[in-house]
Amino acid sequence: MLTVQIVLFDGFDLLDAIAPYEIFCAAAMHAENALCVEFVTAEGPRSVVSGINGLKIEASGRLNPERAGIILVPGAAGDVEADGPDSIPAILNRAMNTELTGMIGQALGHKDIVIATVCGGSLLLAMGGLLEGRPAVTHHLGIDVLGATGAIPVSARVVDDGNLVSGGGVTSGLDVALYLVERELGPRIAHAVEQLFEFERRGTVWRETGVAPGSHKAPTGDEPNIATDIAPMTYGSPHDEVTQASIFDGDWDTTIATPVGKLQVKLSISTTNGIIQGQATQGDETIEFVNPVLLDNKLIWSLSITKPIRLNLKFEVDADGDQMTGIAKAGILPASKLTGKRVS
Repeated sequence: MLTVQIVLFDGFDLLDAIAPYEIFCAAAMHAENALCVEFVTAEGPRSVVSGINGLKIEASGRLNPERAGIILVPGAAGDVEADGPDSIPAILNRAMNTELTGMIGQALGHKDIVIATVCGGSLLLAMGGLLEGRPAVTHHLGIDVLGATGAIPVSARVVDDGNLVSGGGVTSGLDVALYLVERELGPRIAHAVEQLFEFERRGTVWRETGVAPGSHKAPTGDEPNIATDIAPMTYGSPHDEVTQASIFDGDWDTTIATPVGKLQVKLSISTTNGIIQGQATQGDETIEFVNPVLLDNKLIWSLSITKPIRLNLKFEVDADGDQMTGIAKAGILPASKLTGKRVS
């Protein structure tokens, strides 16, 4: 029997979970109970509050990361543009910081378990560092953020990466579930469910197979090229460049106000022969700046962080004496304000 565990967490999106649940239940009916489906949580049986008007759904069991079958993770429902505790990033972060991340990581190590995600479910896993280097999709508003976690974003309705199957926006839960029914139980059962629901899957399921599409577009002189745009940057003489960079040199205590809380980060910046180098230390983790450059008196660099979530951030800061201000940004997430002071 094929077992489907649909994982609930506080703030989950109702349609992300309910639509696949109904598809799988219909498949069980047509397949003479060759499939069973249940709602579970990382904590065990409990009432789970959704992100849609606080509607509660009862989960009947605890997620079993050893059980063969399908584990489906929905996304969250909350504020899209705000950055408070009810925002989608904050809800996903709280879910990520439960036992769920470890359980899904454990399940990904089993060849007879398929992890499926709907909408922001892939972001939840990616924020926990589980999708680095893997093709996946999420809601179109989160595609840039998905890429910032180290996953490989694919603009498709459904992405099949073997034991990871992800769906895009909210209604893609229907497509993900129908595709998995076809993949696991065959096309005739999937077709029967489609007829029952009067719904047909949309788009081509993306898989990394077959002939790759070629790119025939050659760069033109009017198109921006990051590599060539950065390379010729100059600041007058080499002495001028060192002088401008030196205003950032030193050790800085900074605070980054993110949607998931304030981060205390120590920055160490130095300039030698016009070459800028830097390190960021958070707790016991120290990370080197990636491609630090000066542009219009601002210091810009990228940084891959793992705490509190896995993200590739772009920093842009100004220095005024011993005071530093700026932003840290990942994809379309609201920019986080950075403030700091030089301590040495």
